[in-house]
This record gives sequence, C-alpha cells and structure tokens, in this order.
Amino acid sequence: MQKKDGTTKLPKIESTAELADRVAEDPWLEEEMRKDPIKMLSAIAKPTPLEYDEWIYRIVVLALGSAVVGAIGGAIFLAFQGKNQPEFLVAIGSAAVGALAGLLTPTPSSKA
Repeated sequence: MQKKDGTTKLPKIESTAELADRVAEDPWLEEEMRKDPIKMLSAIAKPTPLEYDEWIYRIVVLALGSAVVGAIGGAIFLAFQGKNQPEFLVAIGSAAVGALAGLLTPTPSSKA
C-alpha cells in the first residue's frame, strides 16, 4: 500500500484468499502485481517462523540432543546395574539421532 509520502508498506499475506482480497481492494497493489508479480509475491509473503526465529531451531536441537544423551546415559546406567535395556530407550535414542541427522544435514540448494 502506498503512503502519502510516496513510500510503500507491503502487507504480509498468509493465504491466497487474503491475497486476492487485497489485490481487489488496492489498485496500487494490483498495478504492481501486473508489473512484476514475482517481486511482489516475494515481498508480501509472510515468512515462516523457521525463517526468522533462530531460537526455534536451537530449542529443537537441544531437546533432541538431550534425548540422545539421556538414552545413552540410561543405557550405560542400566548396563552397570546388570539390567537389560528396554526397547523404548533404544527407540527414543535412535529416533532422536535420526531427527538430529535430518536437521543438521544441509539441504541441496535449488539455485545452482
């Protein structure tokens, strides 16, 4: 939306229905969408929390790492006690290691 001083403040849009409503209501936005739709869609797309909140990623990695350490610690403790390890302990540890591997593995870039 264009302000009186000539600058623009683009609304962050969450759905295609909201985009259609905004374009229908705002002639300036409609004209800009006609000129360069890719630029406008990139500018008004609302980022996901993973794109702007680095703490979410850190908290998830910390929680999964704690699960791995807890599973290993529990297995060692039970081994020293002479008891068998429960299957759920192995399953939790394995799932947490797999999730960490998936999170920490770099994704291939689509831009070459």
